[in-house]
Amino acid sequence: MNLFKFMCAIITRFLFILVSLVGVWRVTKVKNDHLYWLLTIVYLPLVAEMIITFKRRKGQDYKWFSPSILFFLISIIPSIWILELHHQGNRDEDLQQCKKLDSWENIKSIVSPLNGTLRMNKTLKVNLEDLERVLTFVCPNAWILGLHQALLILLILGKWLLPLGGGVTRDELSQLLLVFVGTAADILEFTSESMSDVKENNQQLVYIILGVWTWSMLQFPFHLAVVTSRLQNSDESGDGCCNFLMSRHSTDIWNIVESLFIQDGPFLVVRLIVMIYFDVFHQMLVFFAIKNFLVVILNLYRLIVICIDLKPPSSSSSPSI
Repeated sequence: MNLFKFMCAIITRFLFILVSLVGVWRVTKVKNDHLYWLLTIVYLPLVAEMIITFKRRKGQDYKWFSPSILFFLISIIPSIWILELHHQGNRDEDLQQCKKLDSWENIKSIVSPLNGTLRMNKTLKVNLEDLERVLTFVCPNAWILGLHQALLILLILGKWLLPLGGGVTRDELSQLLLVFVGTAADILEFTSESMSDVKENNQQLVYIILGVWTWSMLQFPFHLAVVTSRLQNSDESGDGCCNFLMSRHSTDIWNIVESLFIQDGPFLVVRLIVMIYFDVFHQMLVFFAIKNFLVVILNLYRLIVICIDLKPPSSSSSPSI
């Protein structure tokens, strides 16, 4: 393993732990309870994975699965759950005396005190206390959104920096990263829009949204939709399920499965529940529900086309759809 790959693997996991630590620190400040530092226990699998990967695989990731990304999600998702639930239950208190990150003036008002507080002649502990005092003025919803954004961006950058798994080409990695960017944008739009629709003291809907969001994040550790693309040239002499999955359409099939059962399908169900059961209705909610519905229908249409295309040549020709 060369030095560059080694440094990339180390830096990626260090960033994973750093962002997770920021999330746990924010939880301890919001809850005003240092016992929440025990959430750092869930970092142990990430550290163990790093040691095992360096020892047995020389830092290389796996072909269809990235355990470091999975353990990163395990380490940060509990903090985001706690912050979201706390914020939804304390909206009125959170709006008092906080600064939003919605303008350059607000950002400058937050950053400018740092220029006067952080000094080289001060100890590290004092500087960290000053930084902590300034950051507490940021509004809780801005903190939560920032963690969501940092999580998704780091997932993309982390997969890019991690050494390639055995058998994964750079072409497949570039496809995977493009898929990650589109997936991350859709997930962030879902969480931000859906959480804004939650009415006061409606914890049930918050649990539903966070549950679906957590389920959708499982797309990032598993990347079967791209790295199976080269199976299209494999032998297709078999029959049944194996022939179906190992065919030249394997990439399309995995994309359809992810969309129907992990992303657009669950997102559509949640938005329909919000409109029908929780009686929330506005233009953007309807638009995104229609978008998810169209994606689901188009994926089902694509699946039918693939099934027709996979029929043996001896079978009678099917009418075009």
